[in-house]
Amino acid sequence: MAIQKKSLSLLLCVIFTYTALFAQDVPQTEISNGEIDATLYLPDSNTGYYRGVRFDWSGVIPRLRFKGHDYFGKWFKNYDPKLHDAIMGPVEAFDPLGYENAEVLGSFTKVGVGVLEKYEAKDYHFTKPYKIRDGGEWEITKDQDKVSFTHTLNTGDYPYIYLKTIRLENNKMIIEHKLTNNGENNIDTKVYDHNFFVIDNNPIGPGYSIELAFDITGDTSGLRQFAEVDGNKIQYVKPLGEKDFQYVGDMVGFGSTFDDYLFRIENRNTGAGVKFSCDRPISKLVFWSMNKTLCPEPYIDIKVEPEKSFSWTIVYEFYTL
Repeated sequence: MAIQKKSLSLLLCVIFTYTALFAQDVPQTEISNGEIDATLYLPDSNTGYYRGVRFDWSGVIPRLRFKGHDYFGKWFKNYDPKLHDAIMGPVEAFDPLGYENAEVLGSFTKVGVGVLEKYEAKDYHFTKPYKIRDGGEWEITKDQDKVSFTHTLNTGDYPYIYLKTIRLENNKMIIEHKLTNNGENNIDTKVYDHNFFVIDNNPIGPGYSIELAFDITGDTSGLRQFAEVDGNKIQYVKPLGEKDFQYVGDMVGFGSTFDDYLFRIENRNTGAGVKFSCDRPISKLVFWSMNKTLCPEPYIDIKVEPEKSFSWTIVYEFYTL
C-alpha cells in the first residue's frame, strides 16, 4: 500500500510539473486596468495553445477576473492543441469561404485561421481536421490594458486583413473587429461568438439565469428538464451532471435591429453577473450548455465587397449581485 501511495504521489508530481511547464511554454500575455485582470493566449503556429481550424486564433481567454469572480476557464476534459473545441473564452468562428466551389484537394478560407485544404467531397464540418496550407501572418501589439491582433492573409481566393482589439475600460471588456477585403471576390460569411462562460467554476444548475432582450419563441425542448423559459428568461431548475447536455439549434424571437443583441447572465450562487451586447443585429441564435459551461451563440452576417471593410464591436460588462 505504501508503494502504491508513493507511486501515486510521484505521478501527481509529474502531472503538476508538466502542467506548470506547459503553462509557461504557451505564448500568452496579461492585461489589467485595475478592475479587470485577464490572461490571453497568443496565436502561434508552433507552440500556441490553440492550433485548430474551427475558431479564430486571436482572443483566447483562459482567465478573466473581476472583483473576486472568474468568468472563463477550462470546461473540457480532453486537450490537444489541434482539437476543434479545446479552447476558452468568448472565442469566435467564421463560416468557411469558398468551400462549396472548391475541388477536392483545392483550397478554401477561414478568417482568423488561413487557407485550408478540402480533402474530401463531403460537406464542410467544423470538427474535421483540415490541413492549413497558409496560416497567414500574425502581428500582436500590447499595452497595459489592451491587446491588438492583426491577421494578414495574402493567398487564396479571399485575401484579407483582420484586426481584433481587446481592451479593458472600467468594468467592461470591449472587443473591436475590422475585416478588410483585399481580394477580388465578395466576402459573404457569418461569424458567431461561442461565449464559453465558466463562472467561478460553479456547475450549471439552479441559481443560473439568462435574460434576453426579446421573448423567446420556437422550439426550446433542447433545454430538456434542466431549464424553463419564462418570456425573455431562461431559469435553471435542475443541475446538469457531467454527461448532461443542452442544445437549442435555432432560438428565435429576435428582430432585425442590433437592440436584440443583448444578453444578461447571472449566477446567484456566487453573486457574479455579466451583460454583453453587439452593434450588429443577430442573424441566428444557438444556445448550448453542459455541466461546466453555458454558451449563448449569437451569429451576425458579414458582407464585404472588394477593397471595403466591415466592423463590429462586442462589449462585455461585468458586475456583482
